[in-house]
Amino acid sequence: MKIAITLNTSWNIYNFRFSLIQELLRSGHSVVAIAPHDDYTEKLIQMGCSFEDVTMDSRGANPFKDLGLTYELYNIYKRTKPDVILHYTIKPNIYGTLAATALSIPVINNISGLGTIFLNDTWISKIALTLYRFSFKFPKQVFFQNQEDLQLFLDKELIQRNICEVIPGSGIDLSHFYPKEKTEIKPEKPFEFLMISRLIIDKGIREYVAACAILQERGINATFSLLGTLDEEHSRGIASEELEEWIQEGYINYLGSTDDVRPYIHNADCIVLPSYREGTPRTLLEAAACAKPIVATNVPGCNNIVDDKRNGLLCKVKDENDLALKMKNMFYLGEEEQRKMGLEGRDIVERRFDHHIIIDRYMKAIESNGQIKPQLELAYVNK
Repeated sequence: MKIAITLNTSWNIYNFRFSLIQELLRSGHSVVAIAPHDDYTEKLIQMGCSFEDVTMDSRGANPFKDLGLTYELYNIYKRTKPDVILHYTIKPNIYGTLAATALSIPVINNISGLGTIFLNDTWISKIALTLYRFSFKFPKQVFFQNQEDLQLFLDKELIQRNICEVIPGSGIDLSHFYPKEKTEIKPEKPFEFLMISRLIIDKGIREYVAACAILQERGINATFSLLGTLDEEHSRGIASEELEEWIQEGYINYLGSTDDVRPYIHNADCIVLPSYREGTPRTLLEAAACAKPIVATNVPGCNNIVDDKRNGLLCKVKDENDLALKMKNMFYLGEEEQRKMGLEGRDIVERRFDHHIIIDRYMKAIESNGQIKPQLELAYVNK
């Protein structure tokens, strides 16, 4: 079969769907990657995907402007003729589903996180929820990454229960992310807290910086690092001026961005993610797979990976004082207890989040739904 994967960036397809694409190609399917062109487009082509460029603003949130995306995706789907389409992120899920339904192409959607439309009560949010409610009448299957997100969709009557299933995120390649063995004695270094995230408000960036400042004032012998890209065009992005102020004040050690987070995770002693809400955060899967203890917020997504006092500590959301307290508690646990927490985290991801679990579920969904054509056609789209 020909499988299309539509996402808001080529980077996202390559980094989060790499293993699935490998398995699809290995199984004899052809894969069409549909996303805006970026630095990772060529890597997708080198993998064996064909590629279709699409105009998609992953940061904007204007439903009226984005309706044009439906027509653009309709033309791409009509030309490429996929047998089934996999959608991820809000815009492909909504507008891609409408385009595919108009062409009677079955779709499998994935809710990887709720985004700002569920965190803020605005007129744009209300329109987006209405679009969700309409477009989600048509998918053959919808995967959620945690039970809480599924329940929210059901409570808001955005979806029918019979097409829903919860899967453990995008999974983690346990042979790629693994604990680093201590093969040599290294000089003592300060304890390092590390947050890995895009620099947007809803990830809890400001709470992390504030907690770091609190701990520094209290004389904690630790370093506080931040790894991730600025995204100033995002409506909730941190401005470069604010980041520079944090650096100048010495609150954080900013590490920039990277294509390989493993050396940074291995070098850190604790990974921190004070996010407001998540699907299944890849950062925490990577940290747990590398046997690192975690401090994260007690919110959906984070608390699906972190079992409080087992493989990490959970703090209150949007509360820098409680975050600072839990980071301090982690610091004073001692090396042996921290090591035990890290190993418990590795055990959790081995049992529940191995990427083979997700790949197997997708392969079965594609096999069962790929040849089934939805009956409804949208009359307002000219064929």
